[in-house]
Amino acid sequence: MNKKTFIIAEIGINHNGSEKKAMKLIKIAKDVGANAVKFQTYVTSNLVIKNSKLANYQKKNSHFNNQFELLKKNQLSQNVFIKLKKYSDKLGINFISSPFDLESAKFLIKRLGIKTIKIPSGEITNAPLLNYIGLNCKKIILSTGMSNMSDINLALDVLTHSLLKKKINNFNFINSYKKNKKKIKDMIILMHCNSEYPADLSNLNLNNIKTLKNYFNLNVGYSDHSKNIISSTTAVTLGANIIEKHLTINKNESGPDHSSSFNKEEFANMVNSIRIVENVLGKFDKEITREEKSNSYISRKSIIALKRIKKGEKFTNENITTKRPGKGISPIYFWNLLGKNSSRNYNFDDLIKENVKKRK
Repeated sequence: MNKKTFIIAEIGINHNGSEKKAMKLIKIAKDVGANAVKFQTYVTSNLVIKNSKLANYQKKNSHFNNQFELLKKNQLSQNVFIKLKKYSDKLGINFISSPFDLESAKFLIKRLGIKTIKIPSGEITNAPLLNYIGLNCKKIILSTGMSNMSDINLALDVLTHSLLKKKINNFNFINSYKKNKKKIKDMIILMHCNSEYPADLSNLNLNNIKTLKNYFNLNVGYSDHSKNIISSTTAVTLGANIIEKHLTINKNESGPDHSSSFNKEEFANMVNSIRIVENVLGKFDKEITREEKSNSYISRKSIIALKRIKKGEKFTNENITTKRPGKGISPIYFWNLLGKNSSRNYNFDDLIKENVKKRK
């Protein structure tokens, strides 16, 4: 059986800056069967300059004038994150957060003791941040939205160099991943992602999951920003071992991510659908199931006497045929019998019972 898909409920900033709402979302994530919750940890002044323009999707569902205002309103304090981590631990759900600046990365790793760090798509070129995470964390999820293969390669070079505790000097990290990929194979997971909110189905390019797996020889997950369940379930069939999806209490709330998020019922349906897909996918080995074995006796055929055959008479196309059930000699040995002498008498429709040379 395939390993179960690790499902992350991306809360992000869907708490709208409310500790109470963040707590409620953690509880919902636990109730609907998610394996982890994920937040976004940042210090606004470290993340963006004032008057930085909003992205189009940020403009659609918010009333802010710029990114600084939007992010500041939704920033949670370190004390709140400590409470959220404790609450997640109490409920028995994994707590993950994406740092958007060095101060936040240090807080998550050193203060909260987070073992798995998710690097968001927008930080894939932030070499100093990647360097710090690589030096201090041994399990990294790297999101690849807005990236080409060259971007991903460079990020992996920085992370690999850092995971191996090597000092970065100028561009000495180039090709570090290629040279050491076996050493860090289990430390990094890539996330295929389309950074539209919501993402248009024609732009999801889920075949990239296979592309990333084959090219980088790493485990690959999928961060889903579409509006339907089929995207995530399809990703699982393509080999995604992590699915991340935004969770919200109310899709109509003001905020950049609510409209592309799932509410409680939708998220629960997605989790259930993924578990069904896993069950359907089953094993990689082609084996006959116990149920199939019993059916094979009914559905397959055996070599049967087409007419009365006397002992010593030769088997020919005129006196033997194939019919159900499959409890006798398999028709695969039909030609092994032709021309041989019968060892006994057979009546019409009797199963032929002769010694035939079995194939290995």
